[in-house]
Amino acid sequence: MLERIRIVLIGTSHPGNIGGTARAMHNMGLGDLALVAPRCEPLTADTVSRASGADHIVHAARTVESLEQAVSDCTLVVGASARSRTLPWPMTTPRALGERLPAELADPAARVALVFGREDSGLTNAELQRCHAHVHIPTNPDFSSLNLAAAVQVLAYECRQAWLGQQEASEPAEAVTAPLASHEELERYFAHLERTLIGIGFHDPAMPRQLMARLRRFTLRARPERMELNILRGILTATEQQAEHSPSDASTGDDASGDVSPGQ
Repeated sequence: MLERIRIVLIGTSHPGNIGGTARAMHNMGLGDLALVAPRCEPLTADTVSRASGADHIVHAARTVESLEQAVSDCTLVVGASARSRTLPWPMTTPRALGERLPAELADPAARVALVFGREDSGLTNAELQRCHAHVHIPTNPDFSSLNLAAAVQVLAYECRQAWLGQQEASEPAEAVTAPLASHEELERYFAHLERTLIGIGFHDPAMPRQLMARLRRFTLRARPERMELNILRGILTATEQQAEHSPSDASTGDDASGDVSPGQ
């Protein structure tokens, strides 16, 4: 289970934090590290010093340019966030996250990514909207700032506790009934959805009113299976084909959307 949990660091600015993260991961039995557009040289003397014998994780780390590349094969993506957002997203605690991991990873093809942002500004809203859920470490509100490696250590600890609990359980975790859609498949679906909504006149990119963000939140909360996502994309394709042969004064869709008008 632990082998299929990936730690993703975005825009890290200090090599020591990459080394400290590698040490925290190795302490808890994690080994999959991805670095997204690091703002420093990942492997330096400081990295090796802070890794304290875990620098092999840094040597094996994959460096990519975008979050999408780092989590394309993952079925659950959780972003670490300490800030409240204008659009609420499913929020969990480190303990609750750990408790759900055995079921999430019961399918051997499943992958989980735990995403951490920049030391100075965390994750952007766009990056957080690409996560199924957000995890918040309940620190002292009077002194809530955590070192990046320390934050990784907290979540890595909960991952290990979940793994140990699974080893001690008399019954294995129940396997999922069907493969969940991966991050890459979900991103292709969202691109297809937005293109279709624009094509039928329901979505105006110039006045988005958080429509796509809300649809992202709804879809990611539902955790669609791969087959379900294929069905939805088939519906979108049929909608596009039908729109091509429909009169130009087609309905805006108000009747089907309740109190949500186009573009909201």
